[in-house]
Amino acid sequence: MNKRRSDIDRWKRIVRAFPSLTVTALADLVADEFVFGEIARVSREAPVLILKHRERTLVPGGGANAVMNLRSLGVKVLPVGVVGDDEPGELLLTKFRETKISTRGITKLKGHVTTTKTRILGGTSHSSRQQVVRVDREPVPIAPGHSVLTKIAKTAREYAAKSQALLVSDYGYGAATPQLLARIKSNGWPSTKPITLDSRYRMLEYTSASAATPNEAEVEEALQIKIGADDRRLFSAGEQLMARMGLESLVITRGRDGMVAFAKGAKPLIIPIFGSDQVADVTGAGDTVIATFTAALATGATTADAARLANFAGGIVVMKRGTGTVSSAELLSAINQFAPTNDRER
Repeated sequence: MNKRRSDIDRWKRIVRAFPSLTVTALADLVADEFVFGEIARVSREAPVLILKHRERTLVPGGGANAVMNLRSLGVKVLPVGVVGDDEPGELLLTKFRETKISTRGITKLKGHVTTTKTRILGGTSHSSRQQVVRVDREPVPIAPGHSVLTKIAKTAREYAAKSQALLVSDYGYGAATPQLLARIKSNGWPSTKPITLDSRYRMLEYTSASAATPNEAEVEEALQIKIGADDRRLFSAGEQLMARMGLESLVITRGRDGMVAFAKGAKPLIIPIFGSDQVADVTGAGDTVIATFTAALATGATTADAARLANFAGGIVVMKRGTGTVSSAELLSAINQFAPTNDRER
């Protein structure tokens, strides 16, 4: 059996093991709302388009999208977080229940605003819909001493004890923080059980995670550098993050340039983008990447194999409009497509 065929078979075994996994997700839960309108005319009041309302949909976004991606891959996922006592919060809980995701670890907090990102899209019946504007409704971040955080930490510890991995999705709204992760790990943590991190604004404050999946812009902001097309700077940045955060694994996503995977004791692995670089929508692609990467690591996969699978998943989801997920069937199909293409190149 040649190496390529061995890789393909191994990746398939990893994906087929996903249904045997349980993953806890400590997450800032977000509602992604899409309002679609057909272009009717230009307003007389201002130089803006008037859209005739056609459709409204609300789907899990942010950390909630990572939860949905884990479930779509066949993983049993246990989300821990907070929603408000409002319509978007109730709709998120309904979406989870419809897909057989337990909502016991999610607190509905009175007076709290569920983070909602509303995208207004316009188009005609014969053209694709394009985003016109986005309106965000954000809560005041949960204060560090709030009693709900004690409940979150307790529930997350309980869930994590019976999970093969812990995914932390920190969008800055207070339900996933470095302090909470430290409390969850305070009673000891098996070195074989991965903790994966996606933190938009405070990645360097985390020293309790074992793996992270930032995009290039987040790395540049965290380290106050500019990477550009300089591979040496990229590799140096990855090594800095590995050292400063005490990571075992790191994946830096780079949009149309694919991703780079780092692992202790190994050289950086450059992985080209899977599929077309003419993407349809990047909304939520990072959530898909961390979900797939986490699931693969939880099976015992190497950083390289987990990154390869995350790259497949990312390439699939960016070809979908709106906030999307990737199924295990789609991932297996992508692996099959990859095999003959690369065999011809050999």
